Amino acid sequence: MDRLVALGLPVVPGLTVPASAAASLCEPGTARTAVDLVEQLSGRRVGDTARPLLLRLSASAPAGIAGLPPDLACLGVAPADASALCAVIGREEALYEVWAASVRMIAEYGLDVPGAVLDDALLDTPEPRARVEALLALAARHGSRPYPDDPAEQLALGARALLARWDSPRARRSRRSQRLPADLAVALHVQALRIGPADHSGYGTAVSRHPETGRFSPQGSFFRGVRRSAPPPHTSEPLDRLAGGTSLLEHSLLTLERHLHAPVSVDFEVRDDEISLLAASAQPRPPLRASVCLAADLARDGTLGREEAVRRISPAQVQELLHPQLRLTGGEELLVRGLPASPGAAAGVIALSSERALELAADGTRVVLVAHETTPADVPGMLASAAVLTGTGGIASHAAVVARGAGTPAVCGADGLRVDRAAGTVRIGERVLHEGDPVSLDGRTGAVYAGTLRVTVAGPPPELSTVLGWADGMRRLGVRVNADTAAEVDTAVALGAEGVGLCRTEHQFLGARLPLIRRMILAADPAARDEALLALERAQHEDFRALLGAVGDRPVTVRLLDAPLHEFLPAPGEAADVAEEQRAAALREANPMLGLRGVRLAMLHERLYPAQAEALFAAWADVAATGVRPALEVMIPLVSLPEELATAAAFVRGAADAVAERTGVRVPYRLGTMIETPRAALLAGELAEHAEFFSFGTNDLTQLTYGFSRDDVERQVLAAYQERGFLTASPFARLDPHGVGALIALAAERARAVRPGIKLGVCGEHGGDPESIAFCDGLGLDYVSCSPHRVPVARMAAAHSALRERRENSGSA
Repeated sequence: MDRLVALGLPVVPGLTVPASAAASLCEPGTARTAVDLVEQLSGRRVGDTARPLLLRLSASAPAGIAGLPPDLACLGVAPADASALCAVIGREEALYEVWAASVRMIAEYGLDVPGAVLDDALLDTPEPRARVEALLALAARHGSRPYPDDPAEQLALGARALLARWDSPRARRSRRSQRLPADLAVALHVQALRIGPADHSGYGTAVSRHPETGRFSPQGSFFRGVRRSAPPPHTSEPLDRLAGGTSLLEHSLLTLERHLHAPVSVDFEVRDDEISLLAASAQPRPPLRASVCLAADLARDGTLGREEAVRRISPAQVQELLHPQLRLTGGEELLVRGLPASPGAAAGVIALSSERALELAADGTRVVLVAHETTPADVPGMLASAAVLTGTGGIASHAAVVARGAGTPAVCGADGLRVDRAAGTVRIGERVLHEGDPVSLDGRTGAVYAGTLRVTVAGPPPELSTVLGWADGMRRLGVRVNADTAAEVDTAVALGAEGVGLCRTEHQFLGARLPLIRRMILAADPAARDEALLALERAQHEDFRALLGAVGDRPVTVRLLDAPLHEFLPAPGEAADVAEEQRAAALREANPMLGLRGVRLAMLHERLYPAQAEALFAAWADVAATGVRPALEVMIPLVSLPEELATAAAFVRGAADAVAERTGVRVPYRLGTMIETPRAALLAGELAEHAEFFSFGTNDLTQLTYGFSRDDVERQVLAAYQERGFLTASPFARLDPHGVGALIALAAERARAVRPGIKLGVCGEHGGDPESIAFCDGLGLDYVSCSPHRVPVARMAAAHSALRERRENSGSA
């Protein structure tokens, strides 16, 4: 209240008795002084029927707590004055209801009337006026003294009642349950209760920000009449019906926001159409949109610096704003909890195949694709679905990576999920669901619920873009996107990506184009392979031209084919003929993630990388003819031997020469490699002799450093390890600074020693994790790259890292 007065805001006249002296208000002399002071402050006198004044007594604690005694809101009323007061108010029941509540409290805790006696009497007298008369009679008959008419004596008894209620055994038990001291003291507040006509008087609450938009727009309600602790239900009115208008309330809320630097809430009172504040505080849990909009507003008007505005919005809050959320009430049926593979929330009916998902989606039905695991053939169905749920796989699995790229919510590794396509059922523990049954899932928590739950619509306020723009000016670390198509690039650029840090060319052969890469892998002879490569090159040229056009003049890192065979071979029994089935069986591997993939495939099929590179360089030449010149970077995957990189580099240079000879365009590009094996990190110095940039593929680097299968280990081993405290987070979600991070640091040091200007980035899933981003920033890497919908999160995380470092450096200085 002192701060409200200092800010020049309208307040209800009153005084505070500090906790250390609260008991003194029980003394008649102190109470008399308090009454005199409040009368002097308010310019009214208790008992004056022309300009009536009553007193309100309330308690406050030095900490947030449940169970404070209710206000005594009608001190100073005497039976002789009641009729005159009712005439002023215009509503008899409004006075008597509040008066009865005050007398009831004082009778039990101030005059020692047994509570049971009071309760019995009140059950027989529902009418408010009769209640007051009965309570006064009971106080005279059973109390230590009759209920007094004198306002100072009522105030002293009221103080005694509040403190006795606060010190009751029940109240002390309540404080202990809240982990607060049982002997916690309270302060007492005496406030003027100025009485006026009910149509021009009332009380209410308001908050400064609209909960949905986050914009400054006072929201709340008010009640007419005398303030009470528990107003009658369904009697509130909207703020726009305040007789005196809301302009003074708006001014007060705006002033308080600038003072408290937070969305605020106030309790107010209206008397004769004038608003006065009873209490004000920062909202303890304001809506996220309100916090973002306020930070932008305060920075724009100079109340806050832009750095402080950026610090106020965490990367986690940015992610929450970008994705829809389930609205939970507590009564939902939880089916299973899996790994939070892709953030967001959705509800839809179960589809057990990609084909069925496409059929349902074509009719406008929202679908949740449920599978044991997904393959490249499922991508069209995944893209058509509102969400994806798998029984196996981790947060770096195929389903997770594709879902994150598309911005689709996903839960992977749902323990106990069994899909029976033939029967059209999904079994989760003892629960059996059928295709077409509705489910809802939360990709942020990994929870899956039965039925259709309400989902909040995603859509951050425009102010978030403003704050992110400020953040961009504070960060050192670049932020790129992992994107494989022009559509993904368009999304990412709109979200603030500075370029493409990883284009996975094998992802361009998902869905309808899957047969192209299968033909190349399963070719029966060199002629068939050359024919397949020609078709592959044509398809890639088309894709690359669209991708580079979307990238514009920004940097783009294109990774040549890294196709784990198990993702691209036909499943047993699905080959085109017996001969193809035999060739596929011969290529199947016991551990395909460590088998014939990446640069190893190019070493065995020497026309593969030249065909891809020629398609890429020819597409660049086409796009350059339109005036667009992307900064092209060609990346060789899964290198472990310097000789592999040198050979692959020769393939790429040969392709560049061939395109230059054919088109007359010498394409500028950088050649680099992906550091995703521990050996590559250890030999970074030798690899830097052939590479102009490194991109750390932290998904595989984590898998190979730990010896953890990124598809299998999370659901069982990592969950148990986190429960036992071996790990604080999945190393596939948060970069391990001690092992994997040490390899990155060592590789960066050795590469820079050989090639000081080498560009270094991270393109694994850790590129979107705030703690991992801070680690990369600390190593001085040039950029991180992440899925499109995590780009704003990465931008904010990089800014927070830079601001933290700046603060630490200034503190050291």
